[in-house]
Amino acid sequence: MIHPVIKLIEEGEHQQLDFKFEIADAHKIARTLVAFANTDGGRLLIGVKDDGTISGIHTDEEYYMVETAARLYCKPTVDLSVKEWNLSKKTVLEVIVLKSLNRPHFAKNHDGKWIPYLRVKDQNFVVNRILLNVWKKESLPKGVFLKFTDAERFLLQYLETEPSITVSKFARSTGISRNKAEQILVRFLLIKIIQMHFTENQTFFTLTSKKDETWDRKFVYPS
Repeated sequence: MIHPVIKLIEEGEHQQLDFKFEIADAHKIARTLVAFANTDGGRLLIGVKDDGTISGIHTDEEYYMVETAARLYCKPTVDLSVKEWNLSKKTVLEVIVLKSLNRPHFAKNHDGKWIPYLRVKDQNFVVNRILLNVWKKESLPKGVFLKFTDAERFLLQYLETEPSITVSKFARSTGISRNKAEQILVRFLLIKIIQMHFTENQTFFTLTSKKDETWDRKFVYPS
């Protein structure tokens, strides 16, 4: 029977799994904890190298660092559970973080700033203002009708022929402010007409489905 940790390692790092050789910096671990909590939850295997090699750790020290990261460097505190596994006389800590119902969570950096993160594939990204606003408005109980202006119609028409658009491109093409462009994108994200994508170099938006006659009557949350 294959050991549970070996099964996880065989998956490789992905959106819900991260490997750490050791914890030398609680601030950095806080980023991963926050990213998991803000996205889909996940597992952190401590004592495993990036290539999947089991190196093992000193349990007490690493456990203390994880607890410190979750309590002191995550706001709100990230809830987690820890399992200790022994394989061939080496110890691996499995840190389990569930998807949070209290997002956004923020991680404190070395400059004392609180930064929100999310997990995309095997990377942690800083959450932008647009997604923060989406999360904030998701909890509001009441919706309103969305009436399309020229800017909204441009966005939909553009994405029907082009694969994606950025905030800057959208604002520049319609002659509206960046703030107004972000507000429109937030509304469209809330009603799932568009979706947002993160890469190392940029954030962009794509259409989730083809436009139909019901879109003019869909609900969004109040601005």
